[in-house]
Amino acid sequence: MLQVKSVFLFLRQNILSLLAVGYIVFLCILALFAESFVTDTSENSNQMHLAIHSKPPGFTVEVLQVFDQDYNMIDEIPLSRTRWNAQVLEYQPYGMQGDYFKPIPLQLYPEGTTFDEVATHYILKKKFWLGTDKYGRDVLSRIIMGSRISLSIGFIAVFIALLIGVFLGAIAGFYGGILDRIIYGLINIIWSIPSLLVIIGLTLALGKGYWQVFVAVGFTMWVDVARMVRGQVLSLKEKSHIHAARVLGFSSLRILIKHILPRVVPALIVLSAANFASAILIESGLSFLGIGAQPPTPSWGGMIKDHFRFILLGKAYLALIPGFAIMSLVLAFMVLGNALRDALDVNM
Repeated sequence: MLQVKSVFLFLRQNILSLLAVGYIVFLCILALFAESFVTDTSENSNQMHLAIHSKPPGFTVEVLQVFDQDYNMIDEIPLSRTRWNAQVLEYQPYGMQGDYFKPIPLQLYPEGTTFDEVATHYILKKKFWLGTDKYGRDVLSRIIMGSRISLSIGFIAVFIALLIGVFLGAIAGFYGGILDRIIYGLINIIWSIPSLLVIIGLTLALGKGYWQVFVAVGFTMWVDVARMVRGQVLSLKEKSHIHAARVLGFSSLRILIKHILPRVVPALIVLSAANFASAILIESGLSFLGIGAQPPTPSWGGMIKDHFRFILLGKAYLALIPGFAIMSLVLAFMVLGNALRDALDVNM
């Protein structure tokens, strides 16, 4: 408890780490309650309006909302303008020129709806704070929804890595002998293979999709955890208090769980923060290559893949915005990891 208090005191005195924690918490809240923050409430924020594609940040347009008889919104139509024609409300779709107008079909709204009610309640101004992508989708909404992928892969991949790495590393370091040589040999074999190749191979074997990426990344990150835990356990098991516990007749399992592993936790926390950042980068890279989260699921790496050519077409923001989201989140976890390393006095 004393160590936890010292960590909180250290973070409070370190402005950068405090900002990093606040930013991570802010993104976690956005991801958990994304539907409450996005303006595009369609599934995966995938509502397309080709008429308003590639519009700059701050773009505003009037939209006509279309509802069904059960009062469920089924579409939004961007408008250039509206007019009254013999008590009939007509609209001109965005991008159309001249005198092309279409009457609003009242049958697309709940029974009894009048043109006045449509003009008052179903035509509204919509602002795209970060603009629209090449399909006319709201970039801000997809950035918010895409945060779920990046944060989810961090949590799940780190959890899988801890589950496997702590178990194998602790057994190898504590019991030693032939078991240690087998586990350490396995670690070295996997360590010698480029992680990205292993992840790509596992992803292709398991199939494309973000759940497959979660598992693949987790099954490669355990090597770092296992090496660190093994080294820590090898060092700690030679301490005098561990020898005293053996003399007192404590079982090996009790000594490992209650007297050794708790002292490994600070190093695990620091390593997990670094692994979290690595998992986000790996997922973004896989999505950019087309083997990560598949459309229409929004992913920051996938958004860069869709729009990196726009950097040369005068609309670089379409690729830079998700790129900045990736960079800022990774930087926040790296700053937090460094702060925790200093606060917990961990040597890695």
